[in-house]
Amino acid sequence: MKSVGSGFFVTGTDTGVGKTWVTCGLITALRRKGLSVVGMKPIASGCERTSEGLCNDDALRLQKASSCAVPYDCINPYAFEPPIAPHIAARDAAVDIAFPLIRERVEWLARQAEYVVVEGVGGWRVPLGRDGDVASLANMLNFPVLLVVGVRLGCINHALLTSDAIHSSGLPLAGWVANRLDPDSARFEDNLETLTNAIPAPCLGVIPYLREETPGLLATYLMINALIPDRTLVIPNGY
Repeated sequence: MKSVGSGFFVTGTDTGVGKTWVTCGLITALRRKGLSVVGMKPIASGCERTSEGLCNDDALRLQKASSCAVPYDCINPYAFEPPIAPHIAARDAAVDIAFPLIRERVEWLARQAEYVVVEGVGGWRVPLGRDGDVASLANMLNFPVLLVVGVRLGCINHALLTSDAIHSSGLPLAGWVANRLDPDSARFEDNLETLTNAIPAPCLGVIPYLREETPGLLATYLMINALIPDRTLVIPNGY
């Protein structure tokens, strides 16, 4: 399927591996290259009720990191209150997660910025309803995929299975990012070496365990020259 524009699809080896912060860091790194970028999280559970409706903290972070102001419902068209699997939350809310609507929103965002960075929900094969799973959604958008690996016990198996699944889908795995989740994890360097040798894509960054995370800080750990043509470095104020 034809791509909706220029962008990337960020997925992870599991939930809670740092996809949102890596996505914010990627948005910031692209902006530092002088590009206009907008982030999107099409589907989110665990949302809070606000005066403007259901809002998700991760989606709000992406909205804040973006280089242009866009309405919240374009960044997160499907928001569910309970922190449960999205297809179950959608079923309970009597909502069908429609991929064509998500594609329409991505196409609109692609007209507002040069790049759209889409963050998936959970892992690569999380069900989303009758239109398919996260992998199906990524295939519809046809963006290169970035894989966030939460480095902890068991991550090698999860990373290699996810990498294989991405390649089987036919989408390019543009690269992966190692995110250290546990400061006391044993043999971190050995695990990193194993992943580097086994994943058939470049490692775009190794993020150490951070007690406080900001998009600007995350961007310093990402090496994105392999993702986009080099451009004159432009650092906006505040970055």
